[in-house]
Parts: sequence; structure tokens; C-alpha cells
Amino acid sequence: MNALIPLARAAAAAPVSSGSQLAPLLVMGGFIVVFYFLLIRPQQKKAKEHQTLISKLAPGDEVVTSGGLLGRITEVGEHFVTLEVAENVRVKVQRGQINTLMPKGTLKGA
Repeated sequence: MNALIPLARAAAAAPVSSGSQLAPLLVMGGFIVVFYFLLIRPQQKKAKEHQTLISKLAPGDEVVTSGGLLGRITEVGEHFVTLEVAENVRVKVQRGQINTLMPKGTLKGA
């Protein structure tokens, strides 16, 4: 009878099937796919849209900066943009700080 106990334990500890070894890899792959579609892809899309906005800036456009300044572009340079935020008040900001292109006439209502 004592000889059967170790034999029963050995039978209970049967080798693990290959399907259960693959499961953790499938779960990790699933997490990577979820992170891509929920985090990485939207962020890349937003960055591409911002880059397009920055490249199309022209004098006369009304914009809002990331700091909250609302102004009309008077001059566009390679790295900087000059904004007129009030009559005869001009501020230079980096192009990358332009956040939103506003509809024409927004400054008149502000």
C-alpha cells in the first residue's frame, strides 16, 4: 500500500499540455493589441493632425496657444509665429505651441 502512494503522486503530476503553456503568451499578445488600439494609435493620430495644423498656418489665421492665448497670426517663421493678441500687442510663440485653429471672426466676439 505504501508503494502505491508515490506512484499515485507521480501520476497526478502529469506533464503539462502545450495548450496551457501557450495561454500566457496569448494573454500578453491580447494586452498588446488592446494597448495599441486604445492608447498608441489614437495618440499617433492626434500627433499627425497637430503636425498638419502646424504646417498649414498662415497670416490672418486666428489661433489659440497651449497657454490659452487667443490671437491672429501676423507673421509665420520656420520655428516661431507672431501673434497679435490685442491692438498693437504682438507676441512670438513657437509653432508647436499652437493648439487650435479658430474660425475667422472669433477675435471680434472675444
